[in-house]
Amino acid sequence: MAGVRLAGRGDSATLARLFAAFRDWWQRDQPPGAAIAEGVERLLGDPDSDLLLALGDDGEPAGFAALRYRYVVWVAGEECELEDLFVDQAARGAGLGRALVEAAVERARARGCGRMQLNTNEANPAALALYENLGFSAWFDPP
Repeated sequence: MAGVRLAGRGDSATLARLFAAFRDWWQRDQPPGAAIAEGVERLLGDPDSDLLLALGDDGEPAGFAALRYRYVVWVAGEECELEDLFVDQAARGAGLGRALVEAAVERARARGCGRMQLNTNEANPAALALYENLGFSAWFDPP
């Protein structure tokens, strides 16, 4: 199985590259690279955020997951949101996405989170299939 580790300050350039690749995968031109780098630094310093890195076969980071934590009255404690998940195109199919989600669930459990949620785009069937395969289900809260 692919290795996943918690990112630290020394990983900021790698994370900025991966976030930019995620932006490019969505065929967007915003935010610019400088804003991504600034955002990564901010997240790395935020005690209510975790950034995970998935390591490819060569031991180099090839994917990331961004986790955010917050207190929620309905669970009388923290919940975790899997805010972003991305794996480089060349590394897909090797189990990195699954490894990142599994590591995210373990981080949330270790932190004592009473719930974990995520959002994904309906235009991303691979992500939908991955999340459903790992036990996540669709939930819609009508207006």
